[in-house]
Amino acid sequence: MSGFELPPEQTGAAAWYGPDMVKRDEWLMPLSPADVAEIEAATLPLAAREADIAAIGAEAFPLPTLGPRLRERVARDVLGGRGFLMLRGLPVERWSVRQSATAYYGIGAHLGSARSQNGKGHVLGHVKDLGLDVHDPNVRIYQTNERQTYHTDSCDIVGLLCLKTAQSGGLSALVSSTTIFNEMRRRRPDLLALLFQPLATDRRGEVPDGMKPYFEIPVFNWHNGHLSAIYQRQYIDSAQRFADAPRLDAARIEALDMFDRLAEDPALNMFMEFRPGDIQLVHNHTLLHDRTGFVDWPEPERRRHLLRLWLAAPNARPLPPVYAQRYGSIVPGDRGGVIVRGTRLQAPLEAV
Repeated sequence: MSGFELPPEQTGAAAWYGPDMVKRDEWLMPLSPADVAEIEAATLPLAAREADIAAIGAEAFPLPTLGPRLRERVARDVLGGRGFLMLRGLPVERWSVRQSATAYYGIGAHLGSARSQNGKGHVLGHVKDLGLDVHDPNVRIYQTNERQTYHTDSCDIVGLLCLKTAQSGGLSALVSSTTIFNEMRRRRPDLLALLFQPLATDRRGEVPDGMKPYFEIPVFNWHNGHLSAIYQRQYIDSAQRFADAPRLDAARIEALDMFDRLAEDPALNMFMEFRPGDIQLVHNHTLLHDRTGFVDWPEPERRRHLLRLWLAAPNARPLPPVYAQRYGSIVPGDRGGVIVRGTRLQAPLEAV
């Protein structure tokens, strides 16, 4: 790219290293008994009347003391800091799935607008092994028990609520895309520069009207003083199945391979174990997340089950215009998700 100049090395809370981060606990926000009582007071009447979860807004889910505290922590730590926060202590063991889903969606409504996670319009996602074929180019990896690999989702904040854990495995992994940028800038700025050029990424069959079956957004984007990343290596590779997609040459493959090696490097990444009742909130623009493969319980009622939210935060960072290919809009609070012809927003209580 003639005349292209790399952004400066990034400093600040988003440029963290895993071994240091796992020694700290400021990313953990335990819920107090008063917090849980406030959540239950909002949840139980809605669940009792089987209120439409997809229609729950913040005004219908009052959190007079927890709400402002949580919004402040998310603004400071998730959107403006290290990029993640773990809430701990929702009593999901004593709640029904409807109660858990209502509570989770209601909490999310205080942080942003829930976005559709697939072509079916699911604003509440179920992360569960459905026994699908991971090699099918139209299957999303979260529907299997395979390892996901480091990636971003199409929203500002992705949230996961743990209902049940696997027999073994299924650890959550995080790595800072900001740190990957810094390391590539120091070691191979020539390869890093290639990741500021558009790459084709497969939409996996969920194609909005009038769009190509892939989008073309650079891995790294520098806009209004913000470094943002968007990445899913398997989908970059599978976009090569389309004859009109720009080809990956040897230099770009080398750049992507280096990105992957850094994401996999234990000097950069970190792992955490979910407990039932944990809510993990992750900033997609500065972090990549992953999940290790897992072995599930034989009994269906014990199997690993997480609920997921994709949130558009009204106070999120500006994104470059090229993100509209994937996000539909770049307006904070109203962007992200997957919308195709016939999409109707819904919050199913079972994985479908």
